[in-house]
Amino acid sequence: MATMMKNTKDKNANNKSKEWFAIYVKSRYEKKVSNRLNEIGIESFLPLIMRMKQWSDRKKKVEEPLFRSYIFVHISQDEYYNVLHCDGVVKFVCFEGKATIVPENQILAIKEYLNDKDIHDIEYDNDFKEGQLVRIKTGHLKGLVGRFAEIRGKHRLIINIEVVGKSLPINVIRSNVEAYPENLNS
Repeated sequence: MATMMKNTKDKNANNKSKEWFAIYVKSRYEKKVSNRLNEIGIESFLPLIMRMKQWSDRKKKVEEPLFRSYIFVHISQDEYYNVLHCDGVVKFVCFEGKATIVPENQILAIKEYLNDKDIHDIEYDNDFKEGQLVRIKTGHLKGLVGRFAEIRGKHRLIINIEVVGKSLPINVIRSNVEAYPENLNS
């Protein structure tokens, strides 16, 4: 009981110093690693999507990772090696030899992308060119910058954001997006 109370206090004390990181795991180990990390008290996020799979004799909806072989972990510096020692974890996604922090707004963008089924009928007055930098100006994803990809329906846009070196399409309300200057010095 005392150990459990100490762990809870430690988690609360370290919560402010926790950051999101991406880890690379063995192929087809995503769910196993995510479950194991959660079992040992490490917060993990495995974005899953439903896909229709075709076999020679049938079709079936299957839940698959959005990013194959990647999981996100929300950890403090003290938990770094606990993650690495989890069976199935290969390495942290690194840049110049250092584990790369994934910004919180990118995690929120992924979660919103997975949960976005809501279509709002809102007026807008903006036109964007393909590839143009845009910024989300309201809501949970406020401040997120990406590249305009396409118009989806009457009132939605698809914006591509960079996550773990891959482009993730985010479906957002058109009126919540504004142009973002390509060169901030101009």
